[in-house]
Amino acid sequence: MNEIEYDASTALLVVDMQNDFAHPDGSLHVGGGDDVVHAVNREIEKAEAADALVVYTQDWHPPVTPHFEKDGGIWPVHCVGDTWGAEFVDGLRVAGASVKKGTGGEDGYSGFTVRHPETGHETDTEMADLLEARGITRVVVVGLALDYCVKDTAIDAAELGLPTTVLMEATRPVDLRPGDGDRATEALRAAGVSLA
Repeated sequence: MNEIEYDASTALLVVDMQNDFAHPDGSLHVGGGDDVVHAVNREIEKAEAADALVVYTQDWHPPVTPHFEKDGGIWPVHCVGDTWGAEFVDGLRVAGASVKKGTGGEDGYSGFTVRHPETGHETDTEMADLLEARGITRVVVVGLALDYCVKDTAIDAAELGLPTTVLMEATRPVDLRPGDGDRATEALRAAGVSLA
């Protein structure tokens, strides 16, 4: 088990621990996603005890969006705002602000930016401002899924100049294509993200 040290200048980013990803009945269930809840909760408790900042992300899509396969995208309908699928999975410790992604129909892979699925135009979320307001100088990322939202969130944090670590015990890949999880770890390392 890899031990992460937290302090008041560290942010723990808890990515998309929602029913549609983490619950076996979710529409886009990540294999083993329900198994990471314990590891994620342990990190949240450690972060809280050290006065670190804990921020959650949630996919929060409208019912119709080009992000969904039925509307021209690649994903089954998932995490529609104010539905069971978008809620945090049972048992998750919730102890901080949540950044909702994709509310306007965008692709919301990163906690820091959303991207229009047709034009590619990127818009910042409030994440960077939340971290800056607290004087955060280091980031730890956990949650789902490794090969999409965890990867993109961690890479964006690193690109902002924040030393960033992904705790591998507390994430799983969706592996839409076989090997996506392995490719994600290579991309994270190439971006200077530490894997613990």
